Formats: sequence, structure tokens, C-alpha cells
Amino acid sequence: MTDTTADDTNEQREVRLAKRARLLERGEQAYPVAVPVTDTIAAVRERHADLGVDESTGEVVGLAGRIVHLRNTGKLCFAALQAGDGSRIQAMVSLDRVGEESLADWKAVVDLGDQLFVSGEVVTSRRGELSILVAEWRIAAKALLPLPNLHAELSEETRVRNRYLDLIARPAARSMVLTRAKAVASLRSTFADRGYIELETPMLQTQHGGASARPFVTHSNAFDTDLFLRIAPELFLKRAVVGGLERVFEINRNFRNEGADSTHSPEFTMLESYEAYSDYNGIADLVQALIQNAAVAVGGSTTATWTDGTAFDLGGDWDRISMYPSLSEAAGVEITPETPMDELVALADRLEIEVAHPIRGKYVEELWEHFVKSGLERPTFVMDFPVDTSPLVREHRSIPGVVEKFDLYVRGFELATGYSELIDPVVQRQRFVDQAVLAAGGDPEAMRIDEEFLRALEFAMPPTGGLGMGIDRLLMALTGEGVRETILFPLVK
Repeated sequence: MTDTTADDTNEQREVRLAKRARLLERGEQAYPVAVPVTDTIAAVRERHADLGVDESTGEVVGLAGRIVHLRNTGKLCFAALQAGDGSRIQAMVSLDRVGEESLADWKAVVDLGDQLFVSGEVVTSRRGELSILVAEWRIAAKALLPLPNLHAELSEETRVRNRYLDLIARPAARSMVLTRAKAVASLRSTFADRGYIELETPMLQTQHGGASARPFVTHSNAFDTDLFLRIAPELFLKRAVVGGLERVFEINRNFRNEGADSTHSPEFTMLESYEAYSDYNGIADLVQALIQNAAVAVGGSTTATWTDGTAFDLGGDWDRISMYPSLSEAAGVEITPETPMDELVALADRLEIEVAHPIRGKYVEELWEHFVKSGLERPTFVMDFPVDTSPLVREHRSIPGVVEKFDLYVRGFELATGYSELIDPVVQRQRFVDQAVLAAGGDPEAMRIDEEFLRALEFAMPPTGGLGMGIDRLLMALTGEGVRETILFPLVK
């Protein structure tokens, strides 16, 4: 998986194990509990950014980092130390500073990839490179395996399977981690400014619900019962709204036992929020603010600059289109909630569109994706979905046969979804019954009747708007990368 063969790797490992043994035999540590670090590489570089060529500062510091370049030449040896943030500094180990024995030890035990501590004066070399003129050094952690070639591009397989190597070798990998952290911090800040509180809901559930998805199943020995990994936190967050927590959100891990591709991962991070006395129009305003604020936090502008240099405009007010009218216009034939099923099936068959779950709404959504989705360039809210594909959503206040739901499309993929929530427990029960019929018919994604949630609704949930947004997909929109690049440790076979 690295640039060396298995035989080369095993040979190098044996050599490095011998060096580890040599350290231990001399009473030194290959993995000390601590080293006397006094500063960071980044801070030293910032303080001395204006040093000229071959200058001395008189400042002595203790620094640690990974050796990413090593050159031993006679009486003077050089190593480039890299900190976790990617900042580097040169260490110069000279005979006149450390003595003959220490220089010989350096050449005998130090390898590329080792974590190293050095102490010495901050200087610049004859080439003007900021350096530590080493007076003392020691191994902070001995690397037993060689690093990949840091001058060659890592394969995607190596990057996702060995993310630690990716983080060492590739600035873009470290940047993605920082970008994600900034984006999530911005989301929390936007919610805080709007009076939301962050909650935590169960990841192990006795009944899966809150989305149409195939769940992962596990077993609890303590309770001797099967449990489901959460596919969504929705039904618990709504219980909180019933209890009087009127603005809540959660950033959580969800698990869906489905396919994996460039936009889907079986394990992913989801943001869900609920706001009492709002609706899907207010939630659309909220999600636009969340994403635009995250873009500014990450890149200083609502125009996101992707890793390939593309500028993607997330600014301004985003378009809002309705599903049925936009489909009718693109297809050249009027399609409404009353369009007979056989007409939808015939149109899908002519276009060779396969529909996994043959209900009316699924046909409408698949046809819409075929005709409309690929033409959406700017971020666009697609409003007003079929009622039979959205069992937890309120029916539209003025248009029969649809619900007050939007999907936000960015870069051609669904990034977020929002709702005017269904709060009538009688209607909700009937929706669950309809889903149970589908489940009995073999639909693995259909929801089951959740009596505990229905009981909570019967204590009166206020009118509420809800939001769901994938954090991994948000990073895709902000960086232009695929989903596996946005997840630090993606699931791989």
C-alpha cells in the first residue's frame, strides 16, 4: 500500500527493530513518556519569519516533529521536522555542536519517519532556511515502518485505507480536517445565535425510524433483544420539542445499511434540527444561512473555492422550484398529484427508468431526477414532494396530494432536506399503518409503527419546521471533493 514492496518493507522493519534494540541496550528510550518541548514549529516560524541568510537569534528552543527528510553528510547532518499541522523546520546536527559520539549515534539510529526531539538555537542556514542548530537530540518515537515516497502522489486506496499516511504526506488531507472542523463550529455558532440548544439522542434504538432506510441490526446481551443502529434522530428530537425544548439540533452519526458510492457512505454524520412555530419556508431560510456562514468560516467568502480551483457561488438567495411544475415543464407533459399510475409507469418504461419501490410518488421522484436534476447549476430548493414518499411530513396547506417538504440540491446532489412537520397524531398513525403495509409487502426501507412516538404526539407537539443535512455532503459542496475524502476514516472493505 506504500511505494515499497512487501519484501523491502519487511527488510526495513528488521533494520529499524535492530536500531530500537540498540537504543534500549544503551539504556535509552525508543518511546519516552515525554520530551521537554518548549515551543511549536509554527510559532517559531512565525516569530522568525523575517530572518535573513546565515543569521543567529540567540534563542534556544525545544521542538519535536516527524522526520520527513534526512540527509547525512560527514560532519553535518540535516533533517526536516514536520509538525502535525504540516509546518516544517530544519534541524542541523553538526560535529562541533553535539560531539563525535552523538553524531555517530545520529547516523546509526535515526531514520526517516521517526518522531524526533531537538533542542538548540534558532538560526538560518547559508541558504536562508530557518533551522535549529542542534545541541541535544533524542528519539521521541521510533518508526518501525518506512514512510511512503513523500514526493509521489499517494493512490486513493492508500489514502483512504491509511489515512494517517495521507495526513503525513498530503497537505490537502490535513486541510480537509481543518475545513470540516471550521464548518461544524460555524454550524454550532449559527444555531447558538438563533437560540437553539444541542442535544444527544440514542444511537441504539429498539425501533428504527425517522427516515426510509434499511437499518443495521445488532443484539444487546444485557437486554437479550435486537437493537437497531440509528438511521435518524428525528423521532427523539421531536419528543424533545413536545417536552418544551422548542429549538433543538443534533450533529450525530447515522447508519444506513445501503450502498456506498461517491455521495453515499453506510456511516455518515447528519445534522438534524427542529424549530417550533416555523415551517419549511423558514427552514429553507435557516439552511441557506447555515451553509453560507460555513462557507465564510472556511474560506472567507460565500464563493467556495474547491480543491481543483473551481469557484462555486453559494451567495445570494437560492432559487425555489416546485417538483410537479418543474417536472411537467421539463418532460413536456403535465404531471400532477392526480396523474394516473399507469401513465407514470408508461413514461418511466419508455425512458427505461427502473423504480425500486413502485408507488406513485417514487415514479414522480425518479422522473423528476431524470428530467430536472442534472440541469440544476446553482443551489436550488426543490419544494412540494409526493405525500406517499414522505410519511412524517405535513400535507401542503393549499395543494392536495403533496407535502410541505424541500430537498436542497447543490452540485447536482441532495445536500439537505426540510419539512413542515406532521404533528397530528391521528394522521401520523395512519401514515405509519400505510408504511407497515409496505414493510409487510417486503419493502426493507419502510417504517414501523412507533407507539411511543405516537403517544408523545398525543401530548401536543407545536407547529414545527425540521431540517436534515449531511455534514459529509456539506464538505463536498465546500471543497468539491468526493464523500470518501471528506470523511477522516471512511468505511472500506
